[in-house]
Amino acid sequence: MRLRPPRNTPDERAVAWWRTQWLLVTAVPVVVLAVLGGLLEPARTWLLAGAGALAAVGLVCAAFFPRWWFRVHRWEVTDEAVYVRTGFFRQEWRIAPMSRIQTVDTVRGPLEQAFRLATVTVTTASAKGAVTLTGLDHRLAADLAERLTLITRDTPGDAT
Repeated sequence: MRLRPPRNTPDERAVAWWRTQWLLVTAVPVVVLAVLGGLLEPARTWLLAGAGALAAVGLVCAAFFPRWWFRVHRWEVTDEAVYVRTGFFRQEWRIAPMSRIQTVDTVRGPLEQAFRLATVTVTTASAKGAVTLTGLDHRLAADLAERLTLITRDTPGDAT
């Protein structure tokens, strides 16, 4: 097996999904700070300034990081292994040989369902943990889980 960069990207809708996650995670503390700023007059200036700064950082992150993640996340499934590459400055390659795969799970949280996306989690015998393919079209994820199940069923186990 020759190591090469995985070929597939997440679905384009993953960018909007990641952006929405950033905005929701940022919105909760911003709202809390803004409400407290409205109620606590002695600390109003600092609380509202903090809410504004946090909102600005959240908006910048929501605009920048999802597009960047889309550019650096790659995945591929072959008859021999599942490959995942993430990261830019600190790249992480995860390779799960078919003979080491124990379970294949498909997860669709409420937000993923709204964007018609899914996450496929491939659990292996590795101490490092599962290999995760995020931001996949939900139909592709279901097909991929079925394909992985068939391939691993027909792959002899690794004795190492």
